[in-house]
Amino acid sequence: MNLSIHHPREQLVRIMQRIYDFGMTTTSGGNLSIRDEEGNVWITPSAVDKGSLHPSDIVRIGVDGSFEGIHKPSSEYPFHLSVYAGRQDLNAIIHAHPPALVSFSIVRKIPDTSIIPQAKHICGEVGYAEYDLPGSEALGIKIGESFRQGFDVVLMENHGTVVGGANLSQAFQKFETLEFCARTQIEASSIGRIKSLDDSRIDLFYQRKRDLPEFVHLSPNTRELWLRGEICSIVKRAYRQRLIISTYGTFSVRLSDRDFLITPYGKDRYYLNREDIVLIMEGKRERGKTPSRSSLLHDKIYREHPEINCIITAQSPFATAYCVASQTFDTRTIPESYILLREIPVIPYGDQLTGGSKISSVISPDIPIVLIENDSILITGKSLMETFDRLEVAEFSARSLTQSAVLGKMVPIEAREIDDLKKKFLSKDP
Repeated sequence: MNLSIHHPREQLVRIMQRIYDFGMTTTSGGNLSIRDEEGNVWITPSAVDKGSLHPSDIVRIGVDGSFEGIHKPSSEYPFHLSVYAGRQDLNAIIHAHPPALVSFSIVRKIPDTSIIPQAKHICGEVGYAEYDLPGSEALGIKIGESFRQGFDVVLMENHGTVVGGANLSQAFQKFETLEFCARTQIEASSIGRIKSLDDSRIDLFYQRKRDLPEFVHLSPNTRELWLRGEICSIVKRAYRQRLIISTYGTFSVRLSDRDFLITPYGKDRYYLNREDIVLIMEGKRERGKTPSRSSLLHDKIYREHPEINCIITAQSPFATAYCVASQTFDTRTIPESYILLREIPVIPYGDQLTGGSKISSVISPDIPIVLIENDSILITGKSLMETFDRLEVAEFSARSLTQSAVLGKMVPIEAREIDDLKKKFLSKDP
């Protein structure tokens, strides 16, 4: 879906509803705005329920400073105008108070976007604006100055965050990615020492090879059509469950030998459609479509592991916490976790960007999942549903582990009991 073809009123309502539904703002909190091609600013209203906004609630602030609408504009409109005045490249602003980012704001620390290359790529460095009275001109000056320094995302001291983008979709992606990054960092802090990436390692992200020749796809068969729908359904399900974010989460399903379907690059997972899915056939991509950056890695795994029919690479926050912390993801928590997840090794950062030889050599029927350091969790399976189930269980297990850290030391299922589980559920004998 191309959000920009909708009127600013509709865009603001859609994105505010999305922010509210995912618990990243409250009924009374947060405000969004869009600057149109004529310089007018469309902004969410003051004192109106953010969970049930209608296009008619949106207020227009004219170039001359006049207000048009049935409500007053957000009381914090001065800082929106201040940001726009200093940054002609920005045409959309999101301000909200998601708990993870408020946590950083009240301890006066800045989230480290260098823990994951995608976060650094999308958000860049995070700016900082000292506290001042909400809605005041002084606060607007402080926030505007941070944006004039070149930051696109700014943490507000004892308040929340402000994010700007060329359009509202881009601003939302930055906002959501920053919130995910903050949640992951918080969870990782509870289990171990956080590892960040230096610039040279982040640069590998931009050097990843993904150029594939094209082919013309003329006649999809019935199975392909069905799988396109199944992938979209599961991707949206994963998004609703916060297992992926709009900018990251790669799903692929094998069609035959070296042919597989994979999610595209640069498409919002929330709006993913069947026609967005990309067919990779014998190392070539469907004409006119750009597959995920992980397509070559998935291709390698499919070529070397004929038993694997589905691969998911995701950044679910609790599992990803183990990717960025110096701690082992111990699956010996409950029987279901061990049966579905087995042992989960950690692959050093960079292999996923340079061919995936280590990842592919480690993956096996007994090791269906790996953690990629400072990147993601990679899950394999015989079917889309089995692989998705493993993603869910991995995230639930990681969440239980991180939350148990405040209660005491985790006591794993004992070795003898693990042997019993292997014999009953994992034995290849009939």
